[in-house]
Amino acid sequence: MTDEQSDQDRVESRAHLLPEEAAVGSDDPGAQADAILTESDIREEDQNAAPDTVLEHRTSDQTVVASEPPD
Repeated sequence: MTDEQSDQDRVESRAHLLPEEAAVGSDDPGAQADAILTESDIREEDQNAAPDTVLEHRTSDQTVVASEPPD
């Protein structure tokens, strides 16, 4: 099986709408499946690619502007 066939099999498998997706419908389930799988592949390759997955490590003095000088 070629990569192209494998990708097509994945898209066809994912194109079956989930109950939540079926409730709102889809103009093109195949294109929707392709977009979902492409985004999933990107996130799988780069763990920092998905929104809200990068934690910032800052201290409170880096995030809050002091209104009064410290004692």
